[in-house]
Amino acid sequence: MQPDHILIRYGEISLKGKNRNYFEARLIKNLKDQLNAFAPSSFEFVKKISGAILVKLNKNGLADIEKVEAAILHTFGIVNYSFATSLEQDLEKIKAFCWDLIKDKDFQTFRVTCQRSNKEFPMKSAEIECEVGGYIFEKFADKKSVKLKNPDCEIFLAIINDYALVSLDKKQGLGGLPVGTSGRTLVLISGGFDSPVAAFSVLRRGVTTRFIHFHSMPYTSKASLEKVTDLVKVLKKYQSSGILYSVPFADAQKEIMLSCPESLRIILYRRLMLKVAQQIAQKERALALVTGDSIGQVASQTLENIFAVSQATDMPIFRPLIGTDKEDIMNTAKAIGTYDISKLAHDDCCTRLMPKKPETRAKLPNVLAAEKALNIPKMLNEILGKVEKIKV
Repeated sequence: MQPDHILIRYGEISLKGKNRNYFEARLIKNLKDQLNAFAPSSFEFVKKISGAILVKLNKNGLADIEKVEAAILHTFGIVNYSFATSLEQDLEKIKAFCWDLIKDKDFQTFRVTCQRSNKEFPMKSAEIECEVGGYIFEKFADKKSVKLKNPDCEIFLAIINDYALVSLDKKQGLGGLPVGTSGRTLVLISGGFDSPVAAFSVLRRGVTTRFIHFHSMPYTSKASLEKVTDLVKVLKKYQSSGILYSVPFADAQKEIMLSCPESLRIILYRRLMLKVAQQIAQKERALALVTGDSIGQVASQTLENIFAVSQATDMPIFRPLIGTDKEDIMNTAKAIGTYDISKLAHDDCCTRLMPKKPETRAKLPNVLAAEKALNIPKMLNEILGKVEKIKV
């Protein structure tokens, strides 16, 4: 018999107290949306059961399990899941099916775990576990042993409603919280490895994301904008918004280059970017900005420079990668599907007109003094007047 249900389990959501129903409802909605996006018309229902969510697959879903699984693996809030087969609530049939399920598998130790939400079933969970486990143990004739902690093989039984569900393996989900439960942010996305991973990190905490990208066209090619568009398409699969603000920044860079000390150029670029991003964020009703900064990774990301840049806005700035090694960032990029796009060469906005010796230990008073040479309100108005909103 082919698995026809999926048992979806969550972790952190169960600790939400009086708000738990809200988080569960959002997870169910998000999962339905993902199933419809990855595997259209693949399920009969997605509903809450005791401590879990149950998906019943239809013929389309059974025919394309890979797409169904892709939907699950792009849904935050799912800790683990199991493909399960539904049976009658007949103990002899359950025992026989469990035996058929594992008799040819390679393992030495096993256990049976049961959750009984149908309290009308005459046996308790522990009794069912003993009955089914004892039957399998006897069938193996002492060739396998029962191990309650960390067994090689574990059979999961769920006695719910008027049927039983049997599954063998739990598979890991993304964890986190359902997207849409934790407010909205604006992500400064560059086209490199870091900022898409930063976006993924806040999505995993249930945050809704919008994106903003600064470019130097026509002095540079369209490659960075094209890359960022492709990156947002990947992140959109994880239920990001797909809304991208494209910001022309070349004229502002030129003005900073002509008016300010060369060593502070990158810091002043970034301060102005944050000021622009704050205006867009307020328009989008976003409550924070997100960057891919990691301490010490490049000259502009020393602690002193991060401090000097951060003073440009009074809006919270989230830096989820701040203590993350580059290798870990790259590994995450590979896992989420952004690596192959990010590694493509492009003309980065901040590397245009790069100073020969950028300041690595900027002092805020010096930065503010240099910034006085600029007409910031005028520059903001000019930049914001040329911003393009793109729906990816």
